Amino acid sequence: MSTTDEVEAAVAAAFREEWAQVVATLIRVTGDWDLAEECAQDAFAQALDRWRRDGVPGRPGAWLTITARNRALDVLRREAVGARKLREAAVLARDEGPYDPFDPYDPFGEGGEGDGGGVADDRLRLVFTCCHPALPIEARVALTLRTLAGLTTPEIARAFLVPEATMAQRLVRAKRKIRNAGIPYRVPPAHLLPERTTGVIGVLYLLFNEGYAATAGDDLVRAGLCAEAIRLARLLVRLMPDEPEVVGLLALLLLHDARRDARVDVAGDLVTLEDQDRAAWDRAEIDEGTALLDGALRRGRPGPYQIQAAIAACHATARAAADTDWADIAGLYGELQRYVPSAVVRLNRAVAVGMAEGGEAGLALVAELEAEDDLTGYHLLPATRADLLRRMGRLREAAESYARALELAENAAERRFLAKRLAECRPD
Repeated sequence: MSTTDEVEAAVAAAFREEWAQVVATLIRVTGDWDLAEECAQDAFAQALDRWRRDGVPGRPGAWLTITARNRALDVLRREAVGARKLREAAVLARDEGPYDPFDPYDPFGEGGEGDGGGVADDRLRLVFTCCHPALPIEARVALTLRTLAGLTTPEIARAFLVPEATMAQRLVRAKRKIRNAGIPYRVPPAHLLPERTTGVIGVLYLLFNEGYAATAGDDLVRAGLCAEAIRLARLLVRLMPDEPEVVGLLALLLLHDARRDARVDVAGDLVTLEDQDRAAWDRAEIDEGTALLDGALRRGRPGPYQIQAAIAACHATARAAADTDWADIAGLYGELQRYVPSAVVRLNRAVAVGMAEGGEAGLALVAELEAEDDLTGYHLLPATRADLLRRMGRLREAAESYARALELAENAAERRFLAKRLAECRPD
């Protein structure tokens, strides 16, 4: 018998690490997205009680998947319309053989070669299904974050800077579209891959971002999401090794992930890039990322993910913060704007310009963004203004902007950081 604290910690860890696999497997078995999510949630709820009584199983993901699948089969048995799905699921269950939740063998492992370019992976199938060209790009990304990352609707709404009700409607419409249009749950054949490449890359990038800088919660970093995005990006490179933007995405994720462990201290508080211990950065990931980037750029087909990887490489290869080539980074952000004319990219460029040319130049660009209202409610806009003002010694004005950023921030680690900066800027 395990203690309540041990079980709650184990279930929380399993949710971070196994949610995507459980939901993806259930979607494959049942073909019903809502049922898959409902039964997955039920399995995690059962785990709180069962694991307290029986102990945490050796393979929590397998336990959760079989429990959720059994629940789904029970639901289908009660629905006459589920007869065909039930027969299909029964065949899959027979193929998988007996199951022991405490056996180290995992019947839901990634397996060997299969359909879709020789990659048999439920989670990659899920990404490609979510990124079907029949769905609007916003719906593709939102649906993947919901099913693959397990984000709640409010969390996704905050990531997109839209009202919760708007995001809820997008998710409902996307699932209905998949169901009504009969969109297949698979990695498409090779000749159809290009039409989904942009959407799939974008989804994996946002999945990684949610792990690297969580929109809400106590932890700044969700390492499981970062690892999952990188794993899926590697599979995507296997599928499309000659596509430079796919390779550029993997390079970008590795270059960011190399700095992940240095982004928080032992107390879980945020450490800014310039204050990080560069000896703690993962040199193997940096070397791999830069090599991948060099190979992608040699193909002569630049794109937004290769440019972002180049920006990340500027940071990752600088021996010290003072050695950072901010002028080069500002130029790269200017090039990135040609591909991604978003307010967030412009805000990042404002930071680089402020570091390269001085605070006034950066503040002028921030003021343009504030006048346009595209980033209303985005905490990093006032936080950027505050940081530029702090570096210029205009502490009273900086404190006002830090206070505004603190009002908007949702993540606990970021809130602690902003509160600390606010206290430093306020006059005694």
